[in-house]
Amino acid sequence: MPETVPMKIIARIHSDFPSKFGIPRQSGLVDALKATVVFEPEFRNPDALRGLEGYSHIWLLWQFSKAMREDWSPTVRPPRLGGNARMGVFATRSPFRPNAIGLSSVRLDGVELHTKLGPLLHISGADLMDSSPIYDVKPYLPYTDSHPDATSCFVLPRQEDLLQVDFPPALLEQIPEDRRDGLLAVLAQDPRPAYQNSPDRVYGLDFAGYAVRFTVESGCLTVREVTRLP
Repeated sequence: MPETVPMKIIARIHSDFPSKFGIPRQSGLVDALKATVVFEPEFRNPDALRGLEGYSHIWLLWQFSKAMREDWSPTVRPPRLGGNARMGVFATRSPFRPNAIGLSSVRLDGVELHTKLGPLLHISGADLMDSSPIYDVKPYLPYTDSHPDATSCFVLPRQEDLLQVDFPPALLEQIPEDRRDGLLAVLAQDPRPAYQNSPDRVYGLDFAGYAVRFTVESGCLTVREVTRLP
């Protein structure tokens, strides 16, 4: 019987993504995305956040709550490799792990202490689905957490991976103004799985209370429809 360790959910995130599709593949890729960390009642003590406002970035330790499985596999198929090549699970950031735990570095825009929901953390650049459970918050320490000379395997970001986004003004106007930059940046990152490239396929992305439908062809993403979610 594997040994288990109890963990408490200390907070949940409020973001513009009600489902997994379209969430940036890593934290910090889309700084325009805004979200809020709301603490659970047991942890709404402002003293627990004393001094946090002095940091520009924080770490969030959280749960892939919609990617939990009873069994785990030692290898996974990263979408960035086309969904065919296998890599060791510990050489990837796949959500399908022995423990479905995520780690994100996000910008701390502000600490709001006196609200009906207790202290709030306003953040940018998160890659969490709405209501994802958070296990811990830690300050980001640039002198030890940043490694400019670090190398990686198959996840090097490339500017040419960004799509051109054609978002007709009449459709873009339906999106709240303070959410447009975030949505445009998310679409440019190409929300599709790497192994899906049919120009005839219509994809759907739920964002900030709206369903956005689009197609992609020859490096250009074209928004076809925007409707309000029920």
